[in-house]
Amino acid sequence: MKVEVCIDSVESAIEAEKGGASRVELCSSLFEGGLTPSVGMVKTVKKYVRIPVYVMIRPRCGDFLYSSYEYDSMRLDVEIMKSSGADGIVFGFLNSDGDIDLERTQEFILLAHPLPVTFHRAFDMTRDPYKAMEDLIKLGIPRILTSGQERSVIEGLDLLIALKAQAQGRIIIMPGGGVTDRNIKKIVSALDVQEIHLSGRIVEDSVMKFKNTRCFM
Repeated sequence: MKVEVCIDSVESAIEAEKGGASRVELCSSLFEGGLTPSVGMVKTVKKYVRIPVYVMIRPRCGDFLYSSYEYDSMRLDVEIMKSSGADGIVFGFLNSDGDIDLERTQEFILLAHPLPVTFHRAFDMTRDPYKAMEDLIKLGIPRILTSGQERSVIEGLDLLIALKAQAQGRIIIMPGGGVTDRNIKKIVSALDVQEIHLSGRIVEDSVMKFKNTRCFM
């Protein structure tokens, strides 16, 4: 089983590799669900770890219906991340009706080539997850990151089991969302997963001695 760890710092990438992660998903603003990291962050993480680094392409938090301007910036981000050493690209596009945006998803597969891609948890916001999965299979997406359209994988287990049964090995269903050391065995046992996604995120206090309590940053 492959373990993907979602990270937003060099330190986290190093610790993930030490802990046996198969790869990392690199983003910024992890506590906002993960946004596109800087080029400097991508290059620095690549400098210090040997495991594959998949890079998140997401310009803002919120939904996954992007304006033409946002989409243009995302396309450029893919090109830049490829040239910066990314080993894979993570993204997701929806239409206003809650279906997969087939055109943009197809274009991103081509833009990312030859790098592998993951369709992220935009999947969890789709109107019909069974149709969405079939659409992604037809497009050639190899992997979906999903919590089963619930707040956590544990709560979404029934849907995840049903999706995996329908997929019949045509696409990897990678559970992610609320996976911890306390529930991972149950999830793996219930789903017989090939890959699993977790973050293990914590807030680390700053070592700053002086703090201006009148102003917040």
